[in-house]
Amino acid sequence: MPQVTKGGKFIFGWSRIGADGGITLPPQAVREYDIIREGKVILFTGSKSTGGFCVTRRGLWLTSKLGFVLENVPAVANCESTPCTWIRIKGRHYCWTQISESGEILLPRETLDFLQMKSGEQLLSIRSSDIAFTMGHHGQLVERARLFGGEVEVY
Repeated sequence: MPQVTKGGKFIFGWSRIGADGGITLPPQAVREYDIIREGKVILFTGSKSTGGFCVTRRGLWLTSKLGFVLENVPAVANCESTPCTWIRIKGRHYCWTQISESGEILLPRETLDFLQMKSGEQLLSIRSSDIAFTMGHHGQLVERARLFGGEVEVY
């Protein structure tokens, strides 16, 4: 499912939240962002319109024009805080967690509750920028993807 609408955002696919909070990120997104390179990922809350969370890694973020944001959250940037502990900076929340070599992250119940998500739900993986992709939870793009008639992989 490359695009839901002509000229729209690129879609990597769907990921289902497992009973244990495990989420397998779509392989194409994992490769494109080289997301497992550091063994840890940085998560930050998604937009109000899409919800969910965005996924990046320290090396991508620090070299971007948004690198200054991580300087304000060194506990996340340096993975010094407890995994999946959200820290609020300027309207967004940030945390970090481990990622497996197969591209899976594990979000504890408290994290899912914070994001207003639950086991069994599907998240839409969307190319957001050159430094992060979004695991969208709701909104217009997610609804369009649900109505999309093409074959869609669920991870």
